[in-house]
Amino acid sequence: MANSIKVLNDKCVGCGQCAGACPFGAISMVERPEHPKKFKLVVIDLNKCTYCGTCFQTCKFNSIEIKKDAPQAGVDKSEYKGVWVYAEQRHGEIAGVVYELLNEGKRLSKQLGTTLSAVLIGDNIKSKVQDLISRGADKVYVCDDPVFIEFQDDTYTSILTQLIKKEKPEIILMGATNIGRSFASRVAARIHTGLTADCTSLEIDLGTRNLQQTRPAFGGNIMATILTTGHRPQMCTVRHKVFKEAKVEEGQKGEIVDYKIDVATLVNRTKFLGFIEDESSSVNIGDADIIVAGGRGLGKSEGFKLLKDLAELLGGAVGASRAAVDSEWIPYSHQIGQTGKTVAPKVYIACGISGQIQHTVGMNSSDIIIAINKDASCPMMQTATYALEGDLYEIIPNIIREIKSIRCN
Repeated sequence: MANSIKVLNDKCVGCGQCAGACPFGAISMVERPEHPKKFKLVVIDLNKCTYCGTCFQTCKFNSIEIKKDAPQAGVDKSEYKGVWVYAEQRHGEIAGVVYELLNEGKRLSKQLGTTLSAVLIGDNIKSKVQDLISRGADKVYVCDDPVFIEFQDDTYTSILTQLIKKEKPEIILMGATNIGRSFASRVAARIHTGLTADCTSLEIDLGTRNLQQTRPAFGGNIMATILTTGHRPQMCTVRHKVFKEAKVEEGQKGEIVDYKIDVATLVNRTKFLGFIEDESSSVNIGDADIIVAGGRGLGKSEGFKLLKDLAELLGGAVGASRAAVDSEWIPYSHQIGQTGKTVAPKVYIACGISGQIQHTVGMNSSDIIIAINKDASCPMMQTATYALEGDLYEIIPNIIREIKSIRCN
């Protein structure tokens, strides 16, 4: 069945909301003089329409009917069961995003009436299995071999692909980290399924068992919900700090599956030379409880020296908007937002940041937001818990002096 979309003339009231919502400019409004109430009519340009469904979701009058391609023949979705979380680790340390995915994965698996499994790949990492079980994993697949001592795309992709083809999970969740982004797409291509990157929300359609994967699109101006209707497994990556961590429950028991590895089947086209750790910041912004971030409003790279002084005084980390990073005032590792890191500190101090959605999508889960800006009308000042209007080069030194004065007394 081919994709099709049509407007139901008897239901369309010509409100125009769908035309405004269409991201592809495929909808226009035409006069309908014969209508008793002179309602305009929606017309869809099929040469521009991508059948994304935005108009269908926007219409309050059910006047748009959309039908999409039937699932690809040969994929028996009933064969795929279970929710998997890729338990990313580096040098024996489980990535924080894994515990967040286990929390969300447990919720999804309960809705589907299935099990939650974790996949742990590395060398000498069996000691970390109980950590995953105590955070909610019903089963842990362990691929433990010296060949996995360091992450390399080829070897990790090969082993995860083998495991997926053998066990056939229904859903696979991975962290949108440097590692996750590097090889999730390779795995998806190998097993001929879709991949949705940087998801901010996940829900289940219980009627179809489809995973509704929501993520920012078109520069963060809209939120798109993506479905993998004709393929399995359903794969997505999720940013750190989007979901809450699963709590540790002592005494939990789970099944451990040692996956036997035939190293001869692993093709590796690269050679690992060494690991260079980023030492540009003494505090990881992804884990910081307090973040002092700067944007274009700093006006110069020297402004980050002031922010660093405040951050060190508060025991926090320094963040930045994309504009500041693009201006080469601070390294990319400090960037927060859609194309940077997602953070959720207790206190977020935004200095000279206007607050465009591309930035706020990366920090809007902060408990308290303090904005310092000359422009009281900018989005960040409007949404902040506390807004300080004025010159940050006057306000921040005063804050630093006040904190030092209080501590001295």
